[in-house]
Amino acid sequence: MLDVYNWPTSNGRKIFIMLEECGLPYRVHPVSIRNGDQFKPEFLKFSPNNKIPALIDQDGPDGKPLSLFESGAILMYLGQKSGKFFPKDMRGQYEVLPWLFMQVGHVGPMFGQAHHFHGNAPPGSDYAIQRFDNEQKRIYNVLDKRLGEAEFLAGAYSIADMAVFPWTQADEASGMLKAYPNVKRWFDAILARPAVQKAITILAAERAAQPAMTPEAREIMFGSKQYERR
Repeated sequence: MLDVYNWPTSNGRKIFIMLEECGLPYRVHPVSIRNGDQFKPEFLKFSPNNKIPALIDQDGPDGKPLSLFESGAILMYLGQKSGKFFPKDMRGQYEVLPWLFMQVGHVGPMFGQAHHFHGNAPPGSDYAIQRFDNEQKRIYNVLDKRLGEAEFLAGAYSIADMAVFPWTQADEASGMLKAYPNVKRWFDAILARPAVQKAITILAAERAAQPAMTPEAREIMFGSKQYERR
């Protein structure tokens, strides 16, 4: 059994998508990042970077529990465990991994900063907003070119697509993807998958039930709470 400690953010949804696509049995443990659950000592024991998602496989490779943090590592592990969406051959793996690491190293950080600064930056942050907007557009150009050459990022549908897809959901909602027709075609194809449809509903009601962002929640998510030594 897989115990999944998660919340429905872009990084969190990619794990739910993979689990649903693979059909692996799992239990969900909500980690409300607005309430500060990510800083609880019991969570930090297996997610030392105080971020979701995290996973404990009660039936690890040697029959003993194995804990994992970092979404890219979790996707690779689930792919190897299930034998799905991550090739077994070395060539296939290294067609997937560059796109997976592009998400981890570029799509997530740059898109995340663009979304954050647009929604939370104080006056006078024009330089930062412009920088992250430009970087997001540059990355979309790279993705659009690639998806004009292949149906999915690594050719066949894989963990690389599952990693990138959730980061594009907000931009699809805003209409931004209209400028990138190949990304839009890819987005629609992934969104139509039944496993993806189910995955994006997991913990969605719990998240929607939370009150509007309070000063206390903002401090937890973006303030000095993040930087305390633990």
